[in-house]
Amino acid sequence: MQPTNKRSHPARQTRKRRHAPCGTAPLTDRRATNSLKQPEGRGGLNSSTPRERSECKHARSPIRTALSSRLLHLRARVPEGGGTSRRLLPRQSRFTVCIMSGVRSKLALFLCGCYVVALGAHTGKESMAEHHEAEYYVAAVYEHPSILSPNPLALISRQEALELMNQNLDIYEQQVMTAAQKGVQIIVFPEDGIHGFNFTRTSIYPFLDFMPSPQVVGWNPCLEPRRFNDTEVLQRLSCMAIEGDMFLVANLGTKQPCHSSDPGCPNDGRYQFNTNVVFSNKGTLVDRYRKHNLYFEAAFDVPLNVDHITFDTPFAGRFGIFTCFDILFFDPAIRLLRDYKVKHVVYPTAWMNQLPLLAAIEIQKAFAVAFGINVLAANVHHPVLGMTGSGIHTPLESFWYHDMENPEGHLIIARVAKNPVGLISAENATGETDPSHSKFVKILSGDPYCEKDAQEVHCDEATKWNMNAPPTFHSEMMYDNFTLVPVWGKEGYLHVCSNGLCCYLLYERPTLSEELYALGVFDGLHTVHGTYYIQVCALVRCGGLGFDTCGQEITEATGIFEFHLWGNFSTSYIFPLFLTSGMTPEVPDQLGWEKDHYFLRKSGLSSGLVTAALYGRLYERD
Repeated sequence: MQPTNKRSHPARQTRKRRHAPCGTAPLTDRRATNSLKQPEGRGGLNSSTPRERSECKHARSPIRTALSSRLLHLRARVPEGGGTSRRLLPRQSRFTVCIMSGVRSKLALFLCGCYVVALGAHTGKESMAEHHEAEYYVAAVYEHPSILSPNPLALISRQEALELMNQNLDIYEQQVMTAAQKGVQIIVFPEDGIHGFNFTRTSIYPFLDFMPSPQVVGWNPCLEPRRFNDTEVLQRLSCMAIEGDMFLVANLGTKQPCHSSDPGCPNDGRYQFNTNVVFSNKGTLVDRYRKHNLYFEAAFDVPLNVDHITFDTPFAGRFGIFTCFDILFFDPAIRLLRDYKVKHVVYPTAWMNQLPLLAAIEIQKAFAVAFGINVLAANVHHPVLGMTGSGIHTPLESFWYHDMENPEGHLIIARVAKNPVGLISAENATGETDPSHSKFVKILSGDPYCEKDAQEVHCDEATKWNMNAPPTFHSEMMYDNFTLVPVWGKEGYLHVCSNGLCCYLLYERPTLSEELYALGVFDGLHTVHGTYYIQVCALVRCGGLGFDTCGQEITEATGIFEFHLWGNFSTSYIFPLFLTSGMTPEVPDQLGWEKDHYFLRKSGLSSGLVTAALYGRLYERD
């Protein structure tokens, strides 16, 4: 889709949808309930929306045949001793952009122009510019409208499987060449983008490549294509990395034979994994990650041991990697950040959106903000299945794509800081000069609290908060039974409790909109399409004016708030979910702990509030 400055506002139908974040799509179509045309500039450094459906004008037997014509000159470009290969576009000829964004304003791009350095003519300003450029790297993610098997349950040959995968790889190659012209140093492709989904264990077998362990075997598939059988996809990805002179991250299905003496060996004598692969710009297989938290993926096995995979790059240091549903669990995602000190994460995903709490760009951005890292997230693009939402997210800004209307893919390119800067911490709060925050701190000093007595929840000093307390009610949100209170009036303090969690809201509204908002709380085990324990405080726009519409999927809103949202969470793993009208990720002004409560603070919204939530995970209670 070509970017546009106009938003589309078709009539929307709100209905419950199966919560299927990623992994496999249901066999029945899911009709889109919202659409968004992305304004210009959101794509980052540069965005392209080429026509993806390339036609193969000659028969290929298998992908290795397509590689043979390029193999000789690729070998010449990659020294055997690991020397430096020639970049397709000289660095001096690349254009760069300045990216300016504010918490209170929309992202905007301003062309800064090219700089050409004459030999022997370096000046002080040029040296400063080079130093500034050295603080950034250029990344790309591609949201891919994968060409799917018309019958994923059918048993086909390896040749037929390669023909289908080759069509997707043709599109990948186009994106790599486009990215190379913009000086991209790392590109990420989505989960299931090459082979598709909805396979059985047997029907996916022809689509699987053999995968040796990179820790045991050093291998460049492009330069050593005959070393292992059934590695045609790996060979082509390796050659793309060389041709584009960039690190390349992709997802594919892999197989690994096992012996009956192995206690975990499946009955068919092989492991089948949902696998991410990382190639260096020289085409070397750097590492692989096998997905641990499968989401209804009968075709694949869970690895016996969790992979905690990092890889080092010459342009940005250490990256971590995991896949889709992994983002909601401690292993590998949280342990990778806690123990391996990564600042950048590459994240292939096949994520089905579900609002108000688990849209793709919403959780991607929340992860970047919560941990103060960069997240490079690539999703597949199938709007009819509710699958869209990719981005390059830093703690303070995002370059994203979300489109439920257009069938074409989208390449996002952005300049990313090597050392991401996080939000203002609670320790640096400006309570002395900010009246709103001063009021928040004073309220906490006399904070009412919640205690659980048998099955009843008691909150002391409730009258201190609101002499005319609004009624509490229950409504289903994300398949969980939330307790909520309506948010009425132009200003106020509210609280609502469930089990041991109390959520609080201090708010002001410059004008009232004809919309119903509610403050909701949930503290318990989520059990639908996955089992995990969550604590949630959420300020949401309801689907209508009735209480039973609170929790429905909404993408547009007009209500403007200045607010503090906080709760007495029992976990330190809390993700700020924050969306405004038109599926726009928003950045909090401040996050942190204050008097044993975790809070989110925001003023000056750029557009109407859709969701502001603190999403806590208690991994030990899963």
